[in-house]
Amino acid sequence: MSTDSVGIPGVTLKENKLLGFASDVDDNTLDQARQLASLPFVFPHVALMPDAHFGKGSSVGTVFGTERAVIPAAVGVDIGCGMIGVRTSFTSSDLVGRELTELRDAIELAIPLSPGNYNGWVLGGTAEARTRELATMAEETGVDLGHSKKWRQQLGSLGGGNHFIELCLDEEDRVWMFLHSGSRGVGNKIAQKHIKTAQRLMRKFWVQLPDQDLAYLPEGTPEFDSYLRDLAWAQRFAWLNREEMMDRFSTLLGEWVGRQVEETERINCHHNYTVEEQHYGRTVWLTRKGAVRADEGVKALIPGSMGTASYVVEGRGFTPGLRSAPHGAGRRFSRNQARKRFSADDLDARMDGIVYRPGDAFVDEIPDAYKDIDVVMADAEPLVRVVHKLRQVMNVKGT
Repeated sequence: MSTDSVGIPGVTLKENKLLGFASDVDDNTLDQARQLASLPFVFPHVALMPDAHFGKGSSVGTVFGTERAVIPAAVGVDIGCGMIGVRTSFTSSDLVGRELTELRDAIELAIPLSPGNYNGWVLGGTAEARTRELATMAEETGVDLGHSKKWRQQLGSLGGGNHFIELCLDEEDRVWMFLHSGSRGVGNKIAQKHIKTAQRLMRKFWVQLPDQDLAYLPEGTPEFDSYLRDLAWAQRFAWLNREEMMDRFSTLLGEWVGRQVEETERINCHHNYTVEEQHYGRTVWLTRKGAVRADEGVKALIPGSMGTASYVVEGRGFTPGLRSAPHGAGRRFSRNQARKRFSADDLDARMDGIVYRPGDAFVDEIPDAYKDIDVVMADAEPLVRVVHKLRQVMNVKGT
């Protein structure tokens, strides 16, 4: 990719309404970002994060503001997907002499992992309180959940793909619990519903777009209002879903070590969402698709791929970056490409020293299918400062 010296730290590409922070980005991703930036209601510009890669509608790793409109497909189908991390009072010495495979197995029993696998028991405790909060929110705001009869059973389930649960150690050998998940099947159905609605409106009003997944909902319409209500609910579901799984993880870790977990820090952050913010003197709907909020001093989590480092960061509030930062390593190869290139043996070699569930199921998640997380973090230097660097000792993947 050609670079353009623009006098903005970390910016490797500057075009009309497009700023790129990635030193490694393919042409398809750039073309997709240019299409998005060409829309007249995008303001102030599109910020392409260091982990950017091709996606549906807009690239993953895209941040942009819109005035009087939102683009459902640009938010994505996993509304509110994000990370939660907890630093505990445990250190690596508390893990010595204990079988991490036992903790892995306990997690796999307590937290449903696959996309279609939900809690099968009667909800109680924190899960019941959280689903009650969500049910009340839906009733009070007019959110129709008729499309997802089992949404309550989805709370506290991981899902598949790149969602994961990890036990990590930081630079001082302190133990962290780390988890990546979103709004599950209910969030996906909400997203798909509104993506179709936006596309229907574009056809109705003869709006020509470079990509039908850039279909938008105009502010002031019932469709816009309905999406914003549903979006807020799905974002809250995703947040509480991570909290519920983390609480279960904490209980299991305490039982495995032999004493209760003492939390010293908990960070929960979205990286697929839309929120109203002020940028360059205007109020916009700021969409972060595969990006985290990075206002000055705000903590966030940036995971690598399985088998590589992850980071706890603090935002710098960098204005040209729309006060945002990357959400992870970003894919280099699609899942199909990864399965053609790599084997279960390749994955096992890359996971040396890390307890995980070996086999063919996770070959498409091999670290080689992702960008180098350390390059991504170097590109993100204007956006965030690193607080902790984590290394995995145990990984549980969504099947």
